[in-house]
Amino acid sequence: MNAIKIGLIGARGHTGAELIRLLAAHPRFVLAFVTSRELDGQRVADHNDGFDGALRYSNPAHGQLPELGADAVILALPNGKSAAIVAAFDAAGQDPVFVDLSADHRFDAGWYYGLPERTRGHYNGQRRISNPGCYATAMQLAIAPMLDALSAAPLQCFGVSGHSGAGTTPSDRNNPDLLRDNLMPYALIGHVHEREVSAQLGHAVEFMPHVAPHFRGITITANLHLSGPFTRAAVLARYRERYAGEPLVRVQDEAPWVSRIAGRHHVEIGGFTLSDDGRRLVVVATEDNLLKGAATQALQNLNLAFGLDELEGVPR
Repeated sequence: MNAIKIGLIGARGHTGAELIRLLAAHPRFVLAFVTSRELDGQRVADHNDGFDGALRYSNPAHGQLPELGADAVILALPNGKSAAIVAAFDAAGQDPVFVDLSADHRFDAGWYYGLPERTRGHYNGQRRISNPGCYATAMQLAIAPMLDALSAAPLQCFGVSGHSGAGTTPSDRNNPDLLRDNLMPYALIGHVHEREVSAQLGHAVEFMPHVAPHFRGITITANLHLSGPFTRAAVLARYRERYAGEPLVRVQDEAPWVSRIAGRHHVEIGGFTLSDDGRRLVVVATEDNLLKGAATQALQNLNLAFGLDELEGVPR
């Protein structure tokens, strides 16, 4: 079988490093190129212990990218940077599979929104795929089994992320000295993942994100107002039935700990707690923001796009 060539644009960041490791171990995918302005010319293997080939980072102009022969291109860039690259491929008359890890196309009906556990039934060969946000992945999976049982009231999600979610560009939110013994709130109204989840679920979500001193892993505590009373057994049955066939979503009785999800490729959901009247449910979800929240999910979407098993190359 022929190898499937993948280009990675924006490889210097934390998610880019995870993607290199996953793609290097994949039985069908090979890296055609990896771009990084800061690491241009340096060997990928010197910066990533999961890669042992001779490939070097490069920094091609946008117009040169279509000449590099990729079957698929992963855009691991900050928000607002992907349109010019997609336009360069369009201008060259090339149509690779795109997987965009930024928020640039999550509200674009022309792009498939790739949260496989919720949307794979809507995939019919689209070549432009928007990868969901990390918080948005955990929130949707925590809420979805109860979606038809929610009251009209907005639901609330309290989120805490490790500082890898703030990227590699220095800021208060990834400064270890400022984060030590601290919990840093930010974007408490109107966060892009708040808008993303509200749009995807068709239900108002109020999201309050925070950054903590740990490096990787996020916790979401979701407060759901229900339209009628539920028992805990009925709630658990809904979640277990909904995710019974999903290897990357694990339902458990107790609330998951973020310290146990680092380096793992699945989401854990648990801690189901009901109010006395059974009309308020609190659910906790954890995931590694760099993996299922980004790189692992991108790999799922690439597998889907090329007709492979969705979990090909995903360590379990």
